[in-house]
Amino acid sequence: MPKVVGIIFKEAGKVYYFDPGEMDLKLANEVVVETAQGVKLGEVVIVPEEISEEEVVSPLKKVLRIATNKDKDQARESKQKEEEALKICEGKIKKHGLLMKLVDVERIFDGSRIIFYFSADARVDFRELVKDLASTLRTRIELRQIGVRDEAKMIGGLGPCGRRLCCTLFLSDFEPVSIRMAKEQDLALNPLKISGVCSRLMCCLKYEYEVYREFKKRAPGRGTKVETASGPGTVVDYNVPRETVVVEMAEGQRLEIPLAEINGKWKVESGK
Repeated sequence: MPKVVGIIFKEAGKVYYFDPGEMDLKLANEVVVETAQGVKLGEVVIVPEEISEEEVVSPLKKVLRIATNKDKDQARESKQKEEEALKICEGKIKKHGLLMKLVDVERIFDGSRIIFYFSADARVDFRELVKDLASTLRTRIELRQIGVRDEAKMIGGLGPCGRRLCCTLFLSDFEPVSIRMAKEQDLALNPLKISGVCSRLMCCLKYEYEVYREFKKRAPGRGTKVETASGPGTVVDYNVPRETVVVEMAEGQRLEIPLAEINGKWKVESGK
């Protein structure tokens, strides 16, 4: 069975797989690998492991070496040149009068290519800008238009919870998020409450969606008449994290009762 190692090139970035050869790689090792874009410096996040032939995406490129001090110095130099390239590109965008927002820049480890990431409300003809940048920076230039979610991931920030954005911490890929997920969790459908800094639905709406959906499959619906140890009542609400249902008694008193007791000991009549 082939052996692979998982490597990322940015914090919370997508994991790419390479052939480690006979190298004894550990977590957090910095390594130099060859990618379709050129030579890059990455970090090991999944130690070498064997997988089936069917799971291998060919061609599987090899890890060239564990990063040396010289490699790390070169990576730091690349970061400095990225800052310079960013300022130059911002000036060129103004010069050409283009309606685009420069978000980030990536200089390939070996200096063979510089990639500029930008956002824009419409398609942008940046051919003249590319020529101008290539003649100034004297290397191959790429411009890539990105979406608002990718922009938030690159820039970073704080979410409504007061913590760093999930996409900058651990989300390597964006998964679909729908308004149904908010409805299932009984959240107020206020765009200001359920949207992230990217103005799209918050990624965290997906985290507990399956828990709420599974709970509601087992729980009596709101308006259902149930028998409890304290007498008959009507289900009016849930507390999903605590696995309880809120039952309103005939006198108006509300009791919070474990779902296991409702479903196990007392008869549930069909409600609304």
